[in-house]
Amino acid sequence: MWSIIKKYFEDYPERLKVVRILIDNGLNIRNGKIFLNEIEIPIVRIARVANVDRRTVIETISMIEEIEELRRIFYHLRSAGHSLKEVARYLNFGVLEIVPEDARIPGILANAAMILANHGLSIRQAIVDDPELSPEPRLVLIVEKKIPGELISEFLKIKGVAKVSIY
Repeated sequence: MWSIIKKYFEDYPERLKVVRILIDNGLNIRNGKIFLNEIEIPIVRIARVANVDRRTVIETISMIEEIEELRRIFYHLRSAGHSLKEVARYLNFGVLEIVPEDARIPGILANAAMILANHGLSIRQAIVDDPELSPEPRLVLIVEKKIPGELISEFLKIKGVAKVSIY
């Protein structure tokens, strides 16, 4: 998806900053307006976050709506909700964070889930960064209880795993 978007905005670095904010936050474009799912977001707020003027945001929206390929993407974007990662410790959940060597290697999520299941640990939430959108994609699994530290070596044996953190 990022390669599609980037080809249209590579000559417009300010607009690209706006697009990054839209994608990172799952904001969609409908009828010249920006929405977080069904909540309208003021253009000036996006301009402040992207550190651009509001005209740049308006021009970005216009460009998105004029190009069918972009319009289809941004019309259907939705926020995936918030991660439990930051509140996990207050809920007595465990967090497993995996940094892959290459996020396109298949089986990392499946094998990590299998290790957890084999140790009687249930996954409450899984967040996987898209390798096209994130410069350092990660897999974050929120687990129903604390994860024993001795499992780190098992996760590191998964093909394609570069780094593992448990907290």
